[in-house]
Amino acid sequence: MPVSVHPPALVISGLAKSYDRPVITGLDLTVNAGEFYALLGPNGAGKTTILRMVAGLLQPDAGTIAVFGTDTARDPLAARRVTAWVSDEPMVYDRLTPLEYLEFVAGLWQIPAGDARRRARDLIEWLGLSQHADAFCGGLSKGMLQKVALAGALVHDPRLIILDEPLTGLDAGSARQVKDVLIEKVRGGVTVIMTTHILEVAERMAERIGVVSRGRLVAEGTLAELRARIGRGNTSLEEIFLDLVAASPETAAA
Repeated sequence: MPVSVHPPALVISGLAKSYDRPVITGLDLTVNAGEFYALLGPNGAGKTTILRMVAGLLQPDAGTIAVFGTDTARDPLAARRVTAWVSDEPMVYDRLTPLEYLEFVAGLWQIPAGDARRRARDLIEWLGLSQHADAFCGGLSKGMLQKVALAGALVHDPRLIILDEPLTGLDAGSARQVKDVLIEKVRGGVTVIMTTHILEVAERMAERIGVVSRGRLVAEGTLAELRARIGRGNTSLEEIFLDLVAASPETAAA
């Protein structure tokens, strides 16, 4: 792979966060531009806390976060303009239709009305929501709502997409559609960082995988590199994950 002249999509240095106990301790992490990166870890390892700090929803106690070279503490708005956040629980307005919701979100990003409507319709068609474009979001299924939330995250054309368990509760068809959209975005140069408990998804989709335990990055690399680390060349990601986590005791992080 040729060396990129562009800054990494994400550089985390010395990140720390505590609540009643340390949750993230001295975390360093770099994600390359245009990369599909899976962040894995047991429940309570701190994955969501990390991503929420990257997205600007939580403030770290220490350390720095840079998104495409922009320090998120010094210029948070510039970092957020190129970042999208999708949580595991879709957050949309029940009394808006998908089309109205997307136009509303586009307006928050100060996208001109004509462009907003065009982008909204393109995303609705792309995600297979055309039949539901004028139905109230409050009556849609979890899978449909997750696709609406993803469309809302994409409407301002972000360069970094952060997803926290985006496939939770989706049926096979909806999950396949979301995965196809993410792969297409990466092929177009967008960076995707995703947490998932569905290890087969990470194994098939991610270019690199990071394993977090006890608020620290305990292993990172391609699937082949992780296999080499534990000395078993044909093992599954599930077995790799369990071995790495067993070697690094969990903590009850948030």
